[in-house]
Amino acid sequence: MPNVDYSARDRIGFITLNRPEKRNALSFELIDELKQAFRTAEADPGVKVVVLRANGEVFCAGADLGYLQKLQGYSFEENLADSNHLRELLLTIYTLTKVVIAQVHGHAIAGGCGLASVCDFVYAAPESKFGYTEVRLGFVPALVMTFLIRRIGESRAKELLLSGELISAVSAAGMGLVNKIVKASELESEVNSLANMLITQNSSESLARTKRLIGVLPSMPLEQALDLAARENAESRTTDDFKKGVSSFLEKKKLTW
Repeated sequence: MPNVDYSARDRIGFITLNRPEKRNALSFELIDELKQAFRTAEADPGVKVVVLRANGEVFCAGADLGYLQKLQGYSFEENLADSNHLRELLLTIYTLTKVVIAQVHGHAIAGGCGLASVCDFVYAAPESKFGYTEVRLGFVPALVMTFLIRRIGESRAKELLLSGELISAVSAAGMGLVNKIVKASELESEVNSLANMLITQNSSESLARTKRLIGVLPSMPLEQALDLAARENAESRTTDDFKKGVSSFLEKKKLTW
């Protein structure tokens, strides 16, 4: 694909934004290719963890300016269809059954910050900056805020979304947007170490079930959430992975998944 590279090795699927001349800005085509790449990773039985990264100096600068100019001539129906195009990408990443790690080496702004925020882990270089600048353009960060509030809470989300300011990686980590800050020279190695830990030490089925529950439980009434949790608990005890894991624990044998 012209704007996105996809490759897989050692059970890791690598999805790389490859539009460095445009600071990896989001266009209709780039969003479409990202959706294709994540669906490819989801369907690949040889992939257990996905890494989202980028070529060039910037992780993702948000929406492409030419793309924004084009949207001004769209009807409401056309803009709604376009918005749903991005919605599908964000939801695809958020609900992917495989763990997704964002490897952020440069600035992640507006929609680019949204891309990072829907990933399960965000590892960032100290030089990277994060922020949602939509309000400074007369725009509303409606789609990305849906996931941001889930990730860092309403108060901190308001601070980012209403100010429109860019913040450092350190500040982003303090808010819970970034999981770990790593020197740029060591970022790839640290991300790969996390991926390999998840791959070798944790059950694929358990990871998928746990990730799904994290996504759905907060929006449920308490009793409904507990009912679902109890059913999930019972179902997981019947799986081969559970039986394998318990046997390994009882027999004191090291298990590599």
